[in-house]
Amino acid sequence: MRLLITVARRIHKRPLYTPTSCLSSAASCSGAATNSGLQFRDDQLVCGSTGELVQSLRGQVEVRTEFISEEEEGALMKELEPGLRKKRYEFDHWDDAIHGYRETERAQWGAVCEGVMDRLRAVAFSEGSPLLGPVHVLDLDKAGYIKPHIDSVKFCGSTIAGLSLLSDSVMRLVREDEPAEWLNLFLPRRSVYILR
Repeated sequence: MRLLITVARRIHKRPLYTPTSCLSSAASCSGAATNSGLQFRDDQLVCGSTGELVQSLRGQVEVRTEFISEEEEGALMKELEPGLRKKRYEFDHWDDAIHGYRETERAQWGAVCEGVMDRLRAVAFSEGSPLLGPVHVLDLDKAGYIKPHIDSVKFCGSTIAGLSLLSDSVMRLVREDEPAEWLNLFLPRRSVYILR
């Protein structure tokens, strides 16, 4: 099991998406426009190529909005920024999966951030589940991106939980053996996603 914090410095006015089926019974991927992007209900945050695919993955893929407060996001950034500032953005990754990124791992947190981590562990992982090492922190530059890749269960475990900080983003999951089958996860700022 792995905790991940993604700090995305890329700000999108409107995420790009293809209207298809969402977790809601009214299959729609549209949202109400706000100053910070699109506003989605929690049941509209996971959209896919077909309604059957979305329904079959219910419970295995989850996005929760407003998981942390603006103050908690600020506390996380206050703890992370000094270490990240010492690193330069990289444009080549050992497996060529990420471009324009800085990363670090963190095992120790201050009281406010430890509270966030405890809350995240409680919703994402079964009680007593062994977690793999420290929290992985990935900071994407405004021109950075994550390329299609497959996470190894050996290195990530059977569940990945991540916080999305500083900006809204979109995560696309595509079946390796059937590229026409995909899910889009709309990750509003301060949301958490869980992949089981």
